[in-house]
Amino acid sequence: MSECLFCRIGSGQIPAKVVLQDEEILAFEDVNPQAPVHVLVIPKRHIEGLNGTKAGDKALLGHLLEVATQVAAKKGIAESGYRVVANMGRNGGQTVFHLHLHVLGGRQMTWPPG
Repeated sequence: MSECLFCRIGSGQIPAKVVLQDEEILAFEDVNPQAPVHVLVIPKRHIEGLNGTKAGDKALLGHLLEVATQVAAKKGIAESGYRVVANMGRNGGQTVFHLHLHVLGGRQMTWPPG
C-alpha cells in the first residue's frame, strides 16, 4: 500500500529513528511522543488493524508483543513498568490504519486511559 504512512516507513521510503527491526517487524520512535519513551511496533506487511488479522497471523501477533518487550528492555523501562496499547478504529483512537503497538513508559501511567 504505497499511500500507507507506516508501509512507507517499514519499507525505508520514509526515514525513522529505528529501535529494533527484523524481516517482519519494525520498531521506531513515535514522532509525537506521549511519554518519555514512546515507540511504535509495526508489521512490515500491511494489515489495517487488529480486525484485519487472520488465523494465520497468530505468530505475527505474538512476535509483535515479543518485540514490544524487547523494546522495553532496550529503552530501560522493563523493570519500572510500561504500557502496550493497540488502538482499533476511529473510536478506539486509531489514526494510522496500519496495525501497530504503542510501547509507552518512562513515567507513571494513569488509569483509566483516554
